[in-house]
Amino acid sequence: MDIGVLLPTGTAQWGAGDDPRELVGFGRHAERSGYSSLFVNDSLISPRIEALTMLAALAPATETVTLGTAALLPFLRRPIQAAQSLASIDLLSGGRLAVTVGAGFPGRFGRPLYELSELPWERRFARLDETVALWRALWNGADAFHGDILRFSAIPPTTRPFRSGGPPVWLGGATPAALARTGRLYDGWLPYPPDPADYATGLHDLREAAADAGRGAEDITPALFVSVRIDDDAESARRTTDAYARATYGMPLEELEKIQAVVTGSADQVLEGLGRYVDAGARHLVVRLAALDLDSQRAQLERCAELLPALRTREPVSGAGGC
Repeated sequence: MDIGVLLPTGTAQWGAGDDPRELVGFGRHAERSGYSSLFVNDSLISPRIEALTMLAALAPATETVTLGTAALLPFLRRPIQAAQSLASIDLLSGGRLAVTVGAGFPGRFGRPLYELSELPWERRFARLDETVALWRALWNGADAFHGDILRFSAIPPTTRPFRSGGPPVWLGGATPAALARTGRLYDGWLPYPPDPADYATGLHDLREAAADAGRGAEDITPALFVSVRIDDDAESARRTTDAYARATYGMPLEELEKIQAVVTGSADQVLEGLGRYVDAGARHLVVRLAALDLDSQRAQLERCAELLPALRTREPVSGAGGC
């Protein structure tokens, strides 16, 4: 059981006096506190420290934690250049990189970014899968790649990652098509369903797709992205998370929790809420702390750290995830 934390790289999570250079120390503190992974997200919707830049800074500053993206948007980058950057981070971290990817969201959270990247919105999922296939080919030493969308000949030697074959690549998303693609092609699954029952159903369908492709359940890491807020008073936790949702997404909490996993309340309530996802089959939790300045982020980091031993020893429900 792994429990990681999303670093607050977006300026919406910083206070007026916060220094973004403190994020490296935040990551080191999380590692010392018992978290097993540090994740960063990727967007052009709001100002933030660029995802791969943040991971490169964390690589030599940390020792054991997995360094991950949640989720990287490959269409924002030239594919061969991205393969080089990811291989470099894997080298600098000694093989601790995990890359979750996504194709972006409909509406204002995704489609305008394709226009900025000068790429078509159409066939975006096929482009994503081909980009990952290209990365894997380059990480294995290929000098050419010929897909339906991406075609390159006479590729010069590229940076090889620390691990043979490169870092694991996970997929976000929980639509039927995303589940099928994860089962066939990816090394992990990082969704954020609001209902643990939907997580269990999705994991069952994903594993069926994996079995149909000749893969085993152990080939795919079942992870979860979840927003968390711990307060002594449950109502106070909801008020603070509502402010976080409005600052980060421009929507109230009641709308956010219809589309994303959100767990708030006292420590016992949060432990039980996260535990329901563990019972549903999640084995790597990526916790996003609902706080709007770095001091509050640190306080939440410490409160969540107190739950780590209980989460790691929680006995999952027999048959979780349909296995």
